[in-house]
Amino acid sequence: MRALEHRNFRLYFLGQAVSILGSWIQQVAMAWLVYRITGSAALLGITSFAALIPQLLVGPLAGAWIDKHDKRKWLMRVQGLLAAQALVLAGLTWLGWVGPGLLIFMAVCLGVCNAFDTPLRQSLISVFVERREDLPNALALNAMLFNTGRFIGPPVAGLLLGLTSEAACFALNALTFVALFVAVARVKVAGTPRAEGSVGDVFKEGLAYAWHTWPVRMLITVLMALNLTASAYAVLLPVFAADVFAGDARTLGLLWGAAGCGAFGSTVFLATRRSIPGLIGAISLGTTVSAVALLAFGWTRLLPVAMAAMVALGFGISVCNVGINMLLQSMAPDRLRGRIVSFFTSGRFGFDALGGLLAGFIATAIGPGRTMILEGVLLLAFVVFLQTRRERLAGHVAEHDAAAG
Repeated sequence: MRALEHRNFRLYFLGQAVSILGSWIQQVAMAWLVYRITGSAALLGITSFAALIPQLLVGPLAGAWIDKHDKRKWLMRVQGLLAAQALVLAGLTWLGWVGPGLLIFMAVCLGVCNAFDTPLRQSLISVFVERREDLPNALALNAMLFNTGRFIGPPVAGLLLGLTSEAACFALNALTFVALFVAVARVKVAGTPRAEGSVGDVFKEGLAYAWHTWPVRMLITVLMALNLTASAYAVLLPVFAADVFAGDARTLGLLWGAAGCGAFGSTVFLATRRSIPGLIGAISLGTTVSAVALLAFGWTRLLPVAMAAMVALGFGISVCNVGINMLLQSMAPDRLRGRIVSFFTSGRFGFDALGGLLAGFIATAIGPGRTMILEGVLLLAFVVFLQTRRERLAGHVAEHDAAAG
C-alpha cells in the first residue's frame, strides 16, 4: 500500500473507490435490462460492443488530444458528462421509454465518454505519485479498486435489482461520480508537460513509438488476443445465469462477483511485486489460466464449478491486463504517456467490444457453452505463440528497467 503515502494519490484512490462501485452496478443493471426486455444474446453482444467500441475508434485520438490539454481539469469535466449519461438513462428507464435502439444509443454515449475518461484517469496516476518506483504499486492499487468494485458491485446490483429496479441502479451510479470530482478538485499538482502540434501529428508520434518499440508492440498484441477471446465471457453471463443455470439477477450477480473475486486476488498479488521484468511470467501464467477457465466454464452445468471457473478467469484476465498496463506505463516516456495509455485502453476495451459482439452472434448459432469452449481453444493456441516470444520479451523489459533505474 506504499503508493497511498502520496496525498494526491490517496485522494484520488478514495474518490475512485466510490465511482468504480457505481460503474459496476450500472454495468450489471444494463446487461440485465437488455436481456430482460429482449431475451436476445445477440443484442447483449451488440450493446456491449456499442459501449466499448469507441475505446478502439476514438481512444487513440483521445490520447493525443489528452496530451495537449490539462488532464486534471478535463477529468473533472468528464465526470460531469458521465453523471449526466447515468441520470438520463435512469429517467428513461423509470418512464418505460427504453427499447433496443435507445439502449444501444445510450451505450454509445457512455463509450465515447469512457474513451476520454479511462486514459485521463490512468495517465494522471503518474502525476499523483511523485516517486517513480511507487508507480507500479499505484497502478496495481488502482486495478485493485477496479476489481474490488467488480467483486462487490455485481452482487450489490443483483440485490438492488431484486429490491428496486434498473432505474434506481443507474441513478445511484450518477451520484457516485461526485466523489471522484471532489477528490480530483482537492488534488494539488504542478502543471504537466503538454504536447505541441496538431492532434494528428501528436497521434502519429505516439503511434510511431508504439509500432517501432518491439516490447510495446508485443504487449499490445497479447492484450488484444486476450480480450478478443477471454473477456468476451461478460457478454454471455446473463444467458448462462438465466438459461444454463436457471437463475435470476442474483445468479448473474454471483457469477460476475466470482470473476471479480479472482480479479481482486490478482491485483493483491501484483501489488506485492517489486520486479518489473518478473511481470512477464505473470502475464504468461494469466493467459494460460484464462484459456483453461474458459474451457471449464463452457463445459460445466454445475453452478459451483462455474463459479470456481469464474474466479480463475477473473484472476487470469486481470493479471494480464493490469500487468501489461504496469509494464507499458513503466516504459512510456512522460511526454507520450497519454497516448500509450490510450493505446492500452483501445486494445483492452476495443477488442473486448469486438470479442463480445462475435460471442453474442456465435452463441446464437451454436449456444453459449460451445462458444466459451471455442474461445478457450483459440486462446490456448495463442499461448503457444506467446511462449516462443517470452524470453525475448523478458530480456527487453529487463534492459529498459535497468536503464531507467
